[in-house]
Amino acid sequence: MDENKKISEKEFTPGEGIIIGRNAVTEALRSGREIDSIYIAKGSRGGSLSPIIAKANKNGIVIKEVDTRKLDKMAGSGNHQGIVAAGAVKEYSELEDIFKLAQERNEAPFIIICDELEDPHNLGAILRTAECAGVHGVIIPKRRSVGLTYAVGKASAGAVEYVPVVRVTNIPDVMDKLKEKGVWIYTADMGGQNWCEVDYSGACALVIGSEGFGVGKLVREKSDFIVSLPMKGKINSLNASVACGILTYEIARQRTLVKK
Repeated sequence: MDENKKISEKEFTPGEGIIIGRNAVTEALRSGREIDSIYIAKGSRGGSLSPIIAKANKNGIVIKEVDTRKLDKMAGSGNHQGIVAAGAVKEYSELEDIFKLAQERNEAPFIIICDELEDPHNLGAILRTAECAGVHGVIIPKRRSVGLTYAVGKASAGAVEYVPVVRVTNIPDVMDKLKEKGVWIYTADMGGQNWCEVDYSGACALVIGSEGFGVGKLVREKSDFIVSLPMKGKINSLNASVACGILTYEIARQRTLVKK
């Protein structure tokens, strides 16, 4: 699929966390600055871009090839020289950080997994809900997903500063690791159990799918439970962050009852 179609127009504002030009991106990498993604013009991986790409790959930074018109929009009036980097608003956490936070609070782990969310406003809203509901961390994939961009930070209303966000290569693999640690996986999708008739009281991870395609086939297969919200109108689905908010607070409610 064309990467240009997967980059939200709302995700970038020229000047906000955007690094343009080969020298500037090189220095950002050298300084150890947290970079969310690097965007390069299609067909321009050679020449002076080669060492930049190699360094980015070594650091695990996602590289996306896009049309030069997309780079023009990201860079505003700046001369991007075929490369633009998007700085992350906060450093990504490790999976163990989530379990450490749960242990510090003396609580069973409560995790949200976002399976290929592309809209920064959705991810930001989910982070805001997660922080308010006591979630210990949010997991997102490296590819085909929005990262911790400035638009996400703004939409989170500051929650990005308090909720650990872990960026992983493979969501199904992480689901397996969570299961090994005793975490039950609840995935929001159609054709599942009624959302309010499910026991969420233990260690749990809630999976929310992408805006257009829902959850992946393997993600669904690896889930312990599929939970569904009733659709009584003519629209057959809710906004991802709205669905996440409803389910997250039901989980939080049940966890509160267990404490009592």
